[in-house]
Amino acid sequence: MRSDFCLNDYFKILLILPALLTALNITEEATSCPLGYFPCGNLSVCLPQLMHCNGINDCGNQADEENCGDNNGWPHLFDKYFGMPSYNAVVKSNMCLLGTVPEFCLCRDLELDCDRAQLPDIPLVAVNVTMMYLQHNRIQDVHPDAFRGLYNLTRLYLSYNKISVLMPGVFRDLHKLEWLILENNDIHQVSPMTFSGLNSLVLLVLLNNSLTKLDDICREMPKLNWLDLEGNLLETIGNVSFHSCSMLTVLVLQQNRISHIDEQAFSVPQKLGELNISYNPIMELQVNHFDKLAKLKSLPQECTLHFKNCLLYLDSYFKKFQYCGYAPHVRSCKPNTDGISSFEDLLANIVLRVFVWVVSATTCFSNIFVICMRAYIRSENKLHAMCIISLCCADGLMGVYLFMIGAYDLKYRGEYNRHAQAWMDSIQCQVIGSLAMLSTEVSVLLLTYLTLEKYICIVYPFQYLTPGWQRTVSILLGIWVFGFVVAFLPLACKEPFRNFYGTNGVCFPLHSEQPETLWAYVYSIVIFLGLNLVAFLIIVFSYASMFYNIQRTGTQTTKYSNHIKKEVTIAKRFFSIVITDSLCWIPIFILKILSLLHVEIPGTISSWVVIFILPINSALNPILYTLTTRPFKETILQVWANYRQKRPLLSGQPPHHPSLTWQEMWPLQDSNQGVIATKPLETTATVAKTNSITSAFCFLFCAYEVSIHIWSHIRV
Repeated sequence: MRSDFCLNDYFKILLILPALLTALNITEEATSCPLGYFPCGNLSVCLPQLMHCNGINDCGNQADEENCGDNNGWPHLFDKYFGMPSYNAVVKSNMCLLGTVPEFCLCRDLELDCDRAQLPDIPLVAVNVTMMYLQHNRIQDVHPDAFRGLYNLTRLYLSYNKISVLMPGVFRDLHKLEWLILENNDIHQVSPMTFSGLNSLVLLVLLNNSLTKLDDICREMPKLNWLDLEGNLLETIGNVSFHSCSMLTVLVLQQNRISHIDEQAFSVPQKLGELNISYNPIMELQVNHFDKLAKLKSLPQECTLHFKNCLLYLDSYFKKFQYCGYAPHVRSCKPNTDGISSFEDLLANIVLRVFVWVVSATTCFSNIFVICMRAYIRSENKLHAMCIISLCCADGLMGVYLFMIGAYDLKYRGEYNRHAQAWMDSIQCQVIGSLAMLSTEVSVLLLTYLTLEKYICIVYPFQYLTPGWQRTVSILLGIWVFGFVVAFLPLACKEPFRNFYGTNGVCFPLHSEQPETLWAYVYSIVIFLGLNLVAFLIIVFSYASMFYNIQRTGTQTTKYSNHIKKEVTIAKRFFSIVITDSLCWIPIFILKILSLLHVEIPGTISSWVVIFILPINSALNPILYTLTTRPFKETILQVWANYRQKRPLLSGQPPHHPSLTWQEMWPLQDSNQGVIATKPLETTATVAKTNSITSAFCFLFCAYEVSIHIWSHIRV
């Protein structure tokens, strides 16, 4: 009969769908594990297929014992609450026990099947009817007394009609009704009293209607277990929407227009095991949205309308990896990485975990080494050297930042997701993120200042006046103060910026698909595409103009030729530094522009930019502006010569001390002074040495204090 056909098809679709989705999930897993292996849920561990469903917890998180014969997820819940034996399983009479039935309708026992019977209204039927199949008709209005007296009705199908309004109390006599299927109608509003009398209802399907809001929908349905609201026009889920849904175990909200979910929206349905909020333009989820859903096992991915490739799986799927930290009790959550962090580790990639220490050590050592070596290398321009030392201090902060990221990666190794949200919200994350921002911005501004100084010196040599000590110190102090303001303003003003640095595990706001606030979004754009881009363009223009001017005028002017040639030599060396900075900034500019254009950027790219491109520049700068210069090479040769001269002490021979060593290394401006100038020169060298060592000591002390302070929090 037709009722047999429709009911069996309905069951087949519902039961085959999870199997198809599971197959899709297995296909997805196969791409991440070698052939013949499967992943252990969120863990990055792959086990042989022989260990799947063998009754032994091989993964350690029971993931290898899931999806065994579809005994978990939707089929399990469906059979538990809504399973019904087929006609073949139960002996039923072929006689109609309902008396007269409408034309084109079929009757069998106490069931009425009016599927595709062209009915314009709800038909009159005997009060002893138990099931009514009224789908695929032309029913528009449901009379308030349409179901009056049908006390034995258990299942009612009204799908694929044209119903737009359901009057309050229309189901008041259906006390035994368990299933109510209203999918694919045009219902635009329901109130709690609409479902008055449905004391036994466990399944309510309102799929593909036009509902725009929910007001305590479960108030008259205390036993409701399964609520399907897929494909409606809901925009907001309020705190009272599911206030009375204490027995709800499955809630489907996918493919609506939900952009906001109130903080306590899911505080009452604590038995919820399946929650589907996929394909909604949800901009942000709060940390405590899922705190009370202790039984939640499946939470499909939160996808925006622009994220076309999101698929529904039986696991927990989000668009943002950070949302998995909002529901840490959910055993299976996807994606299990954002390209930077994973469920297990703050730094997901083993290469990142190794090189964060390599780059950190290189950055700290090279910058401290340069600060110290400035005491032994003749400075062509002491004010310029002071700027270089200041730049080393800024670059050294990047090494401190990477060191702390590596330290916290060690602390959370193997269990990062448990602490992910707490870490990104912590003051430690905010502070080290501020240090990274301070390092970046001070370095950018210092390079811009030094470039402009060389530009004026070379392009306008006759008007150029050597900057005095006071002006240089004022400029350097102003750059550092401005850098501190830029870096620590989001940390000090929590209300407009909220968690500015905590958008990812490495605490650096390089790129965020979903910024915390409009203030944070605009601030990030102004810093990276405003200040840094303008500085980059100034540097490019300055060097282009310098070299054009040099080629055009030459350096043969008798009075200023030596001065210009000296500045050109410094400019060429400094140009190498700017090239490396440009290679660092250009990828960042591209990332920010792509984010403005709403282009999806893989998290893996951001992780490599943060760990390699951004800090590697701080590690290379000391090599370029000190370690490869001629004075440094001469100093190394001098140290080696001194060492060879001290070797005779071991054999008892008197050492030889050349009297003009420092004079040869550091010739004075007036070469006619000869040996008499040695003592003042040594005094100048001693002062330079003392100042450089003092700067190095201050930097080491600051880095030490910051490291000790944060490390004490790590140990706690």
